[in-house]
Amino acid sequence: MNTEIIESFSQMVKVKGIDKDVLGGILEDVFGILIRKKFGEEARYQLVVNMDRGDIEIYLEKEIVEKVENPSTQISIDEVNRRGNEDELEVGDDYIEKIEPASLGRRLITLAKQSLNQKLREVEKEIVYNEYKEMLGEIVVGDIYQIRKNDILINHNKNELILPRQEQIPFEKYKKGQTIRAIVKEVKKTNKGPIITISRADNLFLKRLFEIEVPEIYDGIVEIKAIAREPGERAKVAVESQDNRVDAVGSCVGMKGVRIHAIVRELNNENIDVIHYSDDPEIFIQRALAPAKIKKIEIDEDEKKAIVYADSNQVSQMVGRNGVNIRLAMKLTGYDIEIIREEKSLEEYEDDIELIDLKEELGAEIYEILINNRYDTALEVLVAGKDKLLEITELDEEQVDHILEIIKSRIEEED
Repeated sequence: MNTEIIESFSQMVKVKGIDKDVLGGILEDVFGILIRKKFGEEARYQLVVNMDRGDIEIYLEKEIVEKVENPSTQISIDEVNRRGNEDELEVGDDYIEKIEPASLGRRLITLAKQSLNQKLREVEKEIVYNEYKEMLGEIVVGDIYQIRKNDILINHNKNELILPRQEQIPFEKYKKGQTIRAIVKEVKKTNKGPIITISRADNLFLKRLFEIEVPEIYDGIVEIKAIAREPGERAKVAVESQDNRVDAVGSCVGMKGVRIHAIVRELNNENIDVIHYSDDPEIFIQRALAPAKIKKIEIDEDEKKAIVYADSNQVSQMVGRNGVNIRLAMKLTGYDIEIIREEKSLEEYEDDIELIDLKEELGAEIYEILINNRYDTALEVLVAGKDKLLEITELDEEQVDHILEIIKSRIEEED
């Protein structure tokens, strides 16, 4: 029976990766409990577990006495002689008796197996917890084996990892059996075992991908100073070179964009802007808002606020679709950015447009009205302004606003 126990748990050593010494210690603890149950709490014993031979040896130590008062720790000299006293032991000596595990009784052996199973499960949970605790922030590669409403279960080295909805890239499609990469974001202990949460939406995942694809980052030549990201849509990464001979942005983009494209593909075509980092907040904010052109920036370093002045035709580019560009710029720089829209003065426009070229957009009727009132170019209309145009009896306020909107739009396109 002892060999059967050892063999069953030796198999667990191979399958679960539990150290033999750890398993041996567990066996000693469990059988120690059984011996005390069988022979009393005061019993003195030695337990020898040989995992290689698959053997458990139990030795019970008792003091030889004339008259037994405590059977747990004493044995009479008469009993010793009856058993055959080859060593000629005397009263006061210790008598060592070998106990067969099977003699503990099937009920206690069953209890031993149950206790061992429980302790091994606890050890296994601890091993898994410690393993993934050391992998926090690192990329793991696993296979999707179950897709649920709010999360996805990943198989990684026969361990279950969880990819919650909030850690997924929005609108990314997943399918069972698909290989997936993510970082280990959180490892938490519970009564049921460790819960390992992974993420594809975390900024650190993007950073790890850059380390994989860009050797200069992995080697420490180029440093990622800041990351701002809206997963699945757009990200901004500020980088700085520690070597003047190495272009930080060029290293990240790679020849013909091969490095950045590999990262973009991994992130479900998330757009990534790589910019040069600067300690100067004004320069850094300008770069974060690029390619929009800025006229002036007012910085309040104490309040971490910036007021940015830009021409009206640059504002939409600066803000980005649904405000994503300005949000990322604020996250990246750490500044609350306010944009002040400025209309261009007429002197700043380099090119004028003949009104005849706007006839189709304005409509033939409005074109004729403007021409008849001696307006021949777009700039002449803008110089006149709204109040002057309203003096034309054939035009109402709505039409004037429409005329100015069309002309401003076309001049800014041409400029």
